[in-house]
Amino acid sequence: MTHILHIDSSVRAVLNDNPAHNSISKQLAERFIASFKTHCATAEYTYRDVGMNPPDFINQQWIGAVFTPEAKRSAAQRQQLALSDQLIAEVSAADLIVISAPMYNYGMPAQLKAWFDQIVRINKTFDFDLNRGDAPLAPLLSGKTLVVLTSCGEFGFEAGGVNERHGHLVPHLRTLSKYLGVEQIFEVASEYQEFADNRHQQSLQQALAKSAAMGLQLAQHYAEEATDV
Repeated sequence: MTHILHIDSSVRAVLNDNPAHNSISKQLAERFIASFKTHCATAEYTYRDVGMNPPDFINQQWIGAVFTPEAKRSAAQRQQLALSDQLIAEVSAADLIVISAPMYNYGMPAQLKAWFDQIVRINKTFDFDLNRGDAPLAPLLSGKTLVVLTSCGEFGFEAGGVNERHGHLVPHLRTLSKYLGVEQIFEVASEYQEFADNRHQQSLQQALAKSAAMGLQLAQHYAEEATDV
């Protein structure tokens, strides 16, 4: 059975009294999930809105607990890592990870970064071995697919775009995704939000349609995998 982990990270709700404040990234994720579930009704589903309910930031005590051997951790240290353990378990259980994120100041929301910081953890999602030379880190999870759904106020952050060198959201997600065990990434982006013109409406409608089509595509893929087993 396919297990979906869905992470939203916008601080905005999907729908607001002022429609101009609706979260576009969450709308894209909602469209994808609805399409996927329509064609794969048996999928297990875990949801976290880290924008509305952000994880704790890591701190010195957290780091100390991580680097204390598990058998020697105090009760306080085990409690310090309880959220991290839970978030890592959710990632480990997932086949398909869906992350929606708006671009804030050309990067990911702090709340989403906090989620990654709780998960990218030595001996849990990666290990470290100096025998590997200058590439000592290696991910411990594998076999997962990531769907990234983003929104931005400007445009042209794709490879070759006019703002390519300013866009740090998707490149950062791609870099960190290997520590989630991701081996395949699909991306959808809505642009031009701050311009509030026809280009924005066109980009949004195209992104919504692409999100729905991608939901169908991946649902069919996982259905075929289940049939082959």
